[in-house]
Amino acid sequence: MRNLIFSLLIFGVTSPLFAQITELPEVVITAVNYKYINAVDSEDLALDVKLLQEKVAMYDIKNSDLYSDEYDIYKVDFFIPDGKILAAYDKNGKILRTIEKFNNIKLPKVVLESIYNRFPGWSIAKNVYRVTYNDNNNKKVFSIILENGDQRMKMKLNAEGDFL
Repeated sequence: MRNLIFSLLIFGVTSPLFAQITELPEVVITAVNYKYINAVDSEDLALDVKLLQEKVAMYDIKNSDLYSDEYDIYKVDFFIPDGKILAAYDKNGKILRTIEKFNNIKLPKVVLESIYNRFPGWSIAKNVYRVTYNDNNNKKVFSIILENGDQRMKMKLNAEGDFL
């Protein structure tokens, strides 16, 4: 029994030495739309907004039914119940620009703190988050309606919580 266990141990240690060594070609993976994700990403933005933005960034236009070599720009709509994104892609799948609108989402902590510090006792009735993205200019704006009893107030803030 001892010889059987010893021989199985030796066989288990030496068998990987005879394995075939194969070299595979190098694969380079690049994120085509990393600039878009970096531009629109916000630390504590609502999860459904982040997921839709990731879907836009990962969308493969070349494998879609829309793709044809004759067009230079492709416009694709993405929807969730709380919002939508209209994205324009080039023929290589790079995002050229987006227009995004989300209604009544969970606001980032910076925006909430800014509102409640300036307007204590007011509550948020509605909010709209708009994003415009292109290579040269990115804009994120929160349009908010506050209520305090019968009074209503409209305001706009940027992603850093600054009033516009």
